[in-house]
Amino acid sequence: MRFWKDIEGQEKRALVRERICPISGPGYMNRSERERRAKEIIAESRVDTAEHFNRTVKQQFGVTFKEQSKIWLQQSQSRKRKPIRATTVPTIQAALDKWILPELGHLPLSETAKYPPMKSLVAKLNAAGLSAQTVNAYFRMAKAVVESAEDAEGNPLYDRKWDAEKLDLPVVETSKQRRPSITADVMAEFAQTKKPKYRMVFILAAASGCRIGEILGLEIKDVLDDFTTIRVVQQAKGTKLTMDLKTINSQRFVDICPEVAALLKEFLGGRTSGLVFLSRRGTPLNPSNLRRRVIHPLLEKKGLPLGGNHIFRRFRLTWLRENSVPGDIERFWFGHANQSVGDDYSMLRKNVKLRKEIADRIGVGFKLPESILAPVVPNVPKMAVKTEEEVLA
Repeated sequence: MRFWKDIEGQEKRALVRERICPISGPGYMNRSERERRAKEIIAESRVDTAEHFNRTVKQQFGVTFKEQSKIWLQQSQSRKRKPIRATTVPTIQAALDKWILPELGHLPLSETAKYPPMKSLVAKLNAAGLSAQTVNAYFRMAKAVVESAEDAEGNPLYDRKWDAEKLDLPVVETSKQRRPSITADVMAEFAQTKKPKYRMVFILAAASGCRIGEILGLEIKDVLDDFTTIRVVQQAKGTKLTMDLKTINSQRFVDICPEVAALLKEFLGGRTSGLVFLSRRGTPLNPSNLRRRVIHPLLEKKGLPLGGNHIFRRFRLTWLRENSVPGDIERFWFGHANQSVGDDYSMLRKNVKLRKEIADRIGVGFKLPESILAPVVPNVPKMAVKTEEEVLA
């Protein structure tokens, strides 16, 4: 890797190189490991510390919001406490590029710490019809960039409290947030999708409650106990696989009922390695294609609100609660954090026999096809058979 580094007593920075790992053999690292090691080297060199950046921007007036946003994003990834996940960075950068930087990027950072620019940003977001949750999230992002500028002692240069009323920030009402979901009848139709590959994806998503990235990143070696247990250790992000899961609790085991296990076994057809769901190029399936080609058309046909791949996760969680599944087992299967000290004390999640009994007892909550590979027969009503007398009459 190469990066610019300030040299003591020298006006110009030097381009330095650091070895990360061999290109093959002992010590070789995959892409995610190389990226993580590169960030560690940057941190060890102290070129991303507040002291380093503030040496060149002591007055901060000449620094633009755009320049500070780069510093903030870099520090957010390399900090020790709750660093931003690498898979989240493209989403944050996209929000900055599309919504925030066009409004604030050219301004001096000191100006963006005032009400008029921030109020203008909020007005732009509101006018674009973004949800209240999104408007507040983008404002917090802009606020974090401003607050990331520090003096030599680590104190914020622009430490202020923002008045939501003066900024005209919309109120986030949980009851009005969009959370599209589906019924058992609609889920049964997803289970009868024309292509067996898509059919199995939807069935497994609704039967396990796993996130779509976890489903598409699932490898056959992580399907255990005669296809009745899924081990979640990675997810698909675009055409790549990453072990950078959403939360620390996302690494888990998820139990599925024997009926779904039988369909999954049939679908794999004796394959013993590789991804469970493959594209023609051998890469993970594209979740956007699932949404555009199958999910949205079926929901439109039913006259239902459009939703994404998360509708299957919501369906599964609803089914677990309808069947009074213990809360700590529910949170374990879904990769959610404990909510109380009692959850920390409970060892139910380690009772594999009980977990499998519950998964078998409650089933999936929708009608499964008899075969995952058999062609789908259209549900066409049969013509009424008439006698000759009826025809003549």
